[in-house]
Amino acid sequence: MADVDEDLATATEQKEYAVFHELLHMIPGLEAWLMGSLEEQVVNIADLIQNGVNGARADNTKGMKAAVIDWITPKGQSLNPHILCNVKAGCGFIHKRTGALLCPAGLDWANTEQLMNGQIQVAGDQWPVFLYANYTYDPEDPWNGPLRNGLLVSAFKHIFTLPSSVNQEPKATRSGNVHIHGMHAVTKASLAYVATQAQFLLTSTQVFSHTDHVTDSEHFYNSILDLLDNRDERDEVDQLLTWWNRQIFPLYTDIERLSSKNSALARIQQKHVEIREREQSAEVE
Repeated sequence: MADVDEDLATATEQKEYAVFHELLHMIPGLEAWLMGSLEEQVVNIADLIQNGVNGARADNTKGMKAAVIDWITPKGQSLNPHILCNVKAGCGFIHKRTGALLCPAGLDWANTEQLMNGQIQVAGDQWPVFLYANYTYDPEDPWNGPLRNGLLVSAFKHIFTLPSSVNQEPKATRSGNVHIHGMHAVTKASLAYVATQAQFLLTSTQVFSHTDHVTDSEHFYNSILDLLDNRDERDEVDQLLTWWNRQIFPLYTDIERLSSKNSALARIQQKHVEIREREQSAEVE
């Protein structure tokens, strides 16, 4: 398929094209299938893909409903009032624990009665404090801790590796779903997706919808992805992804390896090559 003209396409269209282009790589034969299908068949294919996306997201949400309550409960303590695992009505800004985690970074939860009583809504680009390491936002150094929270790591492991891996040290012998599906590194999109799932699970919203104005999930997801895709933030983003890869992939390393060309093994192999060349030269003479 022809590449999109970046000068004519809007930013949204460029993003959509990038997603579509990645989809073609993920599903072998999809491009040929689409190009050889009638319009009605293309619509059916799109519906099948969307149904798969919706089903996977619903499974992720259902699987973490109970787990997230355990993750946000301080060790050796219990939440008061208690939050039922499968009832979201008691979450969100209604509950002091989930409300404090969802409170926009930079605001004092103790002095935000308007959030508690629902008088104001939080926009998706007003990131909640649960995204930050130790639930702490530093306005003087905004890159200090965003998207490095243990809650996000637990959610990522639950979705992309194994639920049982959340409370265990990663083992090189356990490949998990990330390797089964050919995922060898944490991606920007996967990080934004996990954050969006975590946000939804902490809210009192019952049904996930990208058009929901309470969670503002689509805006929230895109705001994270926009930052991670921002070329001006490349160094910080690279450091962030390195940190994530170390949390998820036990064998990950960004340390530069010494070249093998001067190793003992390489020298042994080179010695055999030299001997073979001398023997061949002698035969020619």
